[in-house]
This record gives sequence, C-alpha cells and structure tokens, in this order.
Amino acid sequence: MSKIAVLEKFSSFSEFWTPKIIGELNGQYVKLAKLKDDFVWHKHDGEDELFMVWKGTMTMEFRDKTEIVREGEIIIVPRGIEHCPRVDKGEAWVMLFEPKATLHTGDVMHERTVTNFEWI
Repeated sequence: MSKIAVLEKFSSFSEFWTPKIIGELNGQYVKLAKLKDDFVWHKHDGEDELFMVWKGTMTMEFRDKTEIVREGEIIIVPRGIEHCPRVDKGEAWVMLFEPKATLHTGDVMHERTVTNFEWI
C-alpha cells in the first residue's frame, strides 16, 4: 500500500510494445507501455482491454472504423473485437488495465509477443 509515481515508472524503460507491470488489483494487472509505429492485428477472446493515453496520440484500428485516442482519453476494446493499435507520429505512452491472463498479442503469436511481463 504505497503510491506509485507513474511518470517515474515510464522514465525507467525505453522499449516499445513491451508492457511493464506496475500494479495488481482484482485479478488485473496495471501495465505501462510505450508505443511507436504499428503493432499487430489481434483479438482477445476472453477479456476486455482498457487503454489510457498518458502522452502522445494513439490510433486504434478496428476492421470497421478508426478511433484516435489523445492524452487523457481512454478506449475500451471489448473481448473478441479485432484491433490494431498504432502511433502515426512520435510515440505514445499508455496505461493498460487487463486481466492477468491476457496474452500480449491475443490470438496471434508474433515476434513482438511478450510472454513474461516485467514488474517495475
């Protein structure tokens, strides 16, 4: 039960598309990730995901629409919905809220798939 300095945590790593765990609650991890360029199309059949943008702008592609998510905004991707996050300019810093069992790239194995998340 101690506070977490989120910006300090973001400053502690530089890798892109490699979420870091900063907390756990109610069977969910709170993760931080730095994003740049494109990710991979994927979906999560068993869980929803919440993305909160702390810095920059993230584009969330869906098969039928595109959402632009800016600093201070969130987007919730419902389970089973195929999506592809990307950053068109610079980088974006995001906080993720997702069940502990959530696989990084969902139903897709990719070179960017992370299987062991690091606590920071």
